[in-house]
Amino acid sequence: MTSHSAPPRRSPHSRRIIAISLASAVAVAVVTGGSFALQTANAAQDRAAATTALSDSTGRQHDQLAVYDSIATVHAKDAAAAALNRANAVLASAQNKVDATTLSDVASSLASYQVLPIDQVESLTQRAAAISTTVEAAAAEADRIAAEKAAAAAAAAEAQRLQALAASNTPAGAKAVAQSLASSKYGWSDGQFSCLVQLWQRESGWSYTAYNPSGATGIPQALPGSKMASAGSDWATNAATQVAWGLGYIAGSYGTPCAAWAHSESFGYY
Repeated sequence: MTSHSAPPRRSPHSRRIIAISLASAVAVAVVTGGSFALQTANAAQDRAAATTALSDSTGRQHDQLAVYDSIATVHAKDAAAAALNRANAVLASAQNKVDATTLSDVASSLASYQVLPIDQVESLTQRAAAISTTVEAAAAEADRIAAEKAAAAAAAAEAQRLQALAASNTPAGAKAVAQSLASSKYGWSDGQFSCLVQLWQRESGWSYTAYNPSGATGIPQALPGSKMASAGSDWATNAATQVAWGLGYIAGSYGTPCAAWAHSESFGYY
């Protein structure tokens, strides 16, 4: 019978070396595992921070980020619609005032914002807004210039009216008005006009401010003076208005200036 030899027994020193090696391996494994776990946690924290930053920058919650592109598209189209409405309003107000061809072209392109790529929509929206501002300013300046011209024209017309009024309010001016109306409206001759000159010279000296104690007023000495309002509301300040009323009175009451003069010669009034 063959005898089995017993396995060699390790010395106490060898057992200590193995134990130390195993402990070192365990320590390395623990350290490596801990480092991996730390890296994983850090990565998760970074992803969370990035997500939070995106949410903060867009103003949307985490569960809305999936539809961010759709919302951005809606916002871009809303902005395009607003810019297009403003551009059309500016074009209407600028008509016949300034050249708005560029704005019209941009607005025509922007009108297709529903089907255009979003980046093109945003670009056209920005251009439409900028050009609208420029055209608005140019139209406002055109309005200002037009208003200045209109004011200047009105002032010139008023100055001309006042000059004509001042001229007609002199005795010579009033006679010129009377002679013209006597001929053009009534067909009276120069002889009739001569009678008129004598009549009103006696009555008022051809002064539109003449007034006597009985209340007779103006060149024709209307009594009361307010009668002349039928010829114009400016009867108290405009000799031409007084002349127009006086000629009508003579025509209606005496037929001609010479008949009125004859009555004045006989009775001292007409």
